[in-house]
Amino acid sequence: MKVQLSHNNFFEHTVEIEITGSKSESNRLLILQALYPNLKIKNLSESDDTKVLTSGIQLTEGEVDVHHAGTAMRFLTAYFATTPGTHITLTGSARMQERPVKLLVESLRKLGCVIEYEKEAGFPPLRIKGSIPSISEVDISANVSSQYISALMLVAPRLPHGLTIRLKGKVTSIPYIEMTLSLLKQIGILGTFSGQEISIPPVRKIDDRTVVVESDWSSASYFYSLVALSSNLSVKIKSYRKDSLQGDSALVSIYEQLGVHSEFIEAEQALLLTKTNSELSETIVLDLANTPDIAQTIAVTCFGNGISCKLSGLHTLKIKETDRLVALKNELSKLGAEVEITENSLYLKSGNHINPNVEIATYNDHRMAMAFAPLALKVPIRILDAEVVSKSYPRYWEDLKTIGLVVISE
Repeated sequence: MKVQLSHNNFFEHTVEIEITGSKSESNRLLILQALYPNLKIKNLSESDDTKVLTSGIQLTEGEVDVHHAGTAMRFLTAYFATTPGTHITLTGSARMQERPVKLLVESLRKLGCVIEYEKEAGFPPLRIKGSIPSISEVDISANVSSQYISALMLVAPRLPHGLTIRLKGKVTSIPYIEMTLSLLKQIGILGTFSGQEISIPPVRKIDDRTVVVESDWSSASYFYSLVALSSNLSVKIKSYRKDSLQGDSALVSIYEQLGVHSEFIEAEQALLLTKTNSELSETIVLDLANTPDIAQTIAVTCFGNGISCKLSGLHTLKIKETDRLVALKNELSKLGAEVEITENSLYLKSGNHINPNVEIATYNDHRMAMAFAPLALKVPIRILDAEVVSKSYPRYWEDLKTIGLVVISE
């Protein structure tokens, strides 16, 4: 499906949008619910990733296909490997079979888990025979993906002696590790994260608990971008908390630099985004090592507003649904941008012209589709393979219509 976007009917007023639960929180809580069935979850994400994990986690034998869902691949690898009696082949899309999982597999093998590679060593598909490992300590490189670490943390309470995880190297995406630790705490599991070491105690059962998932901050980023690119748009998004567990809540401070003010309305658990019309800096410089998922949105916002940006800490973008740095360079260049990338950074040079009616390739990456869509406030634009947004935000195109954009499926 191709989507054509324009702003002919765009109107400037306050629009209310309800965004479903965080994919990151939902997927962590689903693993914990599988370990502790008396845990109840509200406001679960409607994303494809969460649906895949929900269905896959119920199986004990056969094949589980996670498609493009990287979080599901990492979390289910650890879950199945530590669940006695499971005989699972865990696979995914062609791109998923190119995404490395070696560090996690090696760590689980060190604990005593039985995992074999079905094709290329270091990559899915995986053949997993579940068991309860007796070893309670493991080392893992921490500079590749925090999801490997969170996967180990989530299954740690079921191990006979819990688990101590020693992190080697600079730790990537610390907020996601802290999110996992906080969710464990919410259900009564008191782990610690100090320096380069994480310790999770064994817990056989928990008291009855209900956890309400906060709405997804990564999805909120696209509305920050819309407000930043508009002349006077206000958007109220629900349900958000000032004391969020999600690292992408850094949007509040980042987009203040891009002309968007955030006001938390506690009585409604809502966040009101308004255009400040303040003068923008000529260049925005950001280290996004802790918030890599909003890099695409920020780059597009800067391009749309004609300012430069220097974004670093982006090494994990190369192993996402696509190589996001290359994809950003390709598509921004089509629009007339001058972009330079390295292995972990992006530099966008300011410019005053945007090529109209460009077709944006999405590379099977939901964030490419959603990040580029707000440029429709500046020029007509087409998004190819637009259905890819279902991975994290199935209602995205309908919500853009609510904002007032013209969205035509072709």
